[in-house]
Amino acid sequence: MAHLDQRNLYCINRIVEALSSSECRKLLFLCDNLSADSSVQSVKDTLKFKVTCHENSTQFLAEVIWRMGRYDILKELFTLSRNEVEQTLEKSQVLSKFRVLMANISEDLDTEDLEQMLFLLSDTLPREKRNTKSFLDVIIELEKLDLVSPERVDMVEECLKNICRIDLAKKVSTYKHTAQRFDQQSSHQQSSTNLERRQGQPRNIVRESPTTPELRQPSTASQVEQYSLNRKPRGLCVIIDCVGCDQGMLEDTFKALHFNVVLYPMLSSKQILSRLTENLRQEPNLQGDAFVCCIISRGTASQLMGIDSYGVGVSLDHVRHSFTGNACPMLAGKPKLFFIQSYTSNIRGSCASIEYRDEDIEPDGWSGLLTSSYIPSEADIFWSHCLTDASQLSQGGHHSVYLRALTTALDNAQRRKTNLVDAHTKVNGAIYEHNSRNPTSLYQISVKHTLRKSLYLL
Repeated sequence: MAHLDQRNLYCINRIVEALSSSECRKLLFLCDNLSADSSVQSVKDTLKFKVTCHENSTQFLAEVIWRMGRYDILKELFTLSRNEVEQTLEKSQVLSKFRVLMANISEDLDTEDLEQMLFLLSDTLPREKRNTKSFLDVIIELEKLDLVSPERVDMVEECLKNICRIDLAKKVSTYKHTAQRFDQQSSHQQSSTNLERRQGQPRNIVRESPTTPELRQPSTASQVEQYSLNRKPRGLCVIIDCVGCDQGMLEDTFKALHFNVVLYPMLSSKQILSRLTENLRQEPNLQGDAFVCCIISRGTASQLMGIDSYGVGVSLDHVRHSFTGNACPMLAGKPKLFFIQSYTSNIRGSCASIEYRDEDIEPDGWSGLLTSSYIPSEADIFWSHCLTDASQLSQGGHHSVYLRALTTALDNAQRRKTNLVDAHTKVNGAIYEHNSRNPTSLYQISVKHTLRKSLYLL
């Protein structure tokens, strides 16, 4: 993970100053930022974030500038020539080949080509996007509709054939057969780095194993072990909602993922403890291949509060320990997933304590040492905890950005056959983008896991 030092900040500032508005839009696309905000600040924030996600900040920035065709900036900032960077890219590439390909196609399409493509997609694109002047904006909309992705480019290829741009369609076909594998592997290899990134200005620690195995589609032969999720229903999903919002989209998501969903609305702290320790830990309730616990409540980084927001509350440590292999033998060896949205009255103060101690959950780097003959009691846990300011609950129609991003990521992961760890990086990205645009309503997310195998919620 690169350190964001003064040199990095100077380079980022100089790059953004030198780019035109259209170049800024292209840069955001290359850096996986699909938001409509292409302001100078948005571009700077995106570059700062991406730099911290890569071991070699110079290589990343040099490739971005090279892809933009701004060889003058390349020479000025890094004293590198076009050919020198090109030789490096033959051996190692950072940016997604999918995004590079789409950006290159955009450069090769003229106005008439784009108009023909928009006509072909007139029944697919939203009305307000049918007169766009940018091919990249079209791709972004198709991505949002889940019609195009690094793994799914048939629609782009077909459109190019239909407007008689066979030369560009062949490039897409070549990508499908060769470069597509790079994007799948690169996405997975970067997930460990992405899960460590900062989510906004306050301190926020997220950890992930640096030795996560290479992503494979679950339908193909693989040496990577996967959790067996063959039963229907897949297992129990408990949703505890103590604030009265967002339980519906969680329920819909986990029912679609084939879980038996049980709702517990508006509980007191004592009732939360009772449901999680007495009612649920009965053998019939936990038969299945996995267990999910979703909690929406007021609280802090270490405690949950029920509808009685005064008093002691429920320790999050206690919640987690209640479902370990020792405390709940029925769940030993099975994945146990926790997704918690806490609303706190002191978000900046709470954030200081959101980093978990190593003894709370085993460091993920130990997962490679776990064997079938020795499974620590706190193995097989995925823990995602997000805090935001409780004042948002007084706003009409409030919905959690975290939970909305989570349900979207899980829905997409089911369709695209993506494992849970990679899917959650999308949640982290959504939180980062929200925080950069909404500094007065920050979300801080902490993720940690001791999963010993890959987990696909298909």
